[in-house]
Amino acid sequence: MLDSLIVPLLVTTDLPPEADLAEFGELLTGATRTLDRQGSSYAAFLAGKVFWLDSPGSAEAKGGDLRFAALIGYLAASGPSHAAREVVADARRAISAAVDARYGDVGAATPAVMAIRVKDVRERTPSPALFVETADAHPELVAVAKPYI
Repeated sequence: MLDSLIVPLLVTTDLPPEADLAEFGELLTGATRTLDRQGSSYAAFLAGKVFWLDSPGSAEAKGGDLRFAALIGYLAASGPSHAAREVVADARRAISAAVDARYGDVGAATPAVMAIRVKDVRERTPSPALFVETADAHPELVAVAKPYI
């Protein structure tokens, strides 16, 4: 069995009002497929649910301002010697770079990426949220993370 660490994760950022949640989720999960720390890379798997934190018409009512989106889920990282703080920092760098590359030209804020409690994943994820997961992730990482999802 693969050595791994599972971290409950929250990602939030502003997005343009016309942004697609499925695309946003794919961007986050794709960005975390491989994480880097000090020149070494390791496999990861992110699965969770994406959703809007504001009401559907709020951006239009404010004159087209950005909308607040989130992902709550689990990040599984391969390797025997990871600390949750380091994995979250690695994920933050990868996610921030991906969001900036995709949405930076419209003024999207740098995403907040933080570890949360398992209880928060269950209690804070709205039921109509859209499920997303890293495509083509290492099968053993997927197997390790699935019981949490």
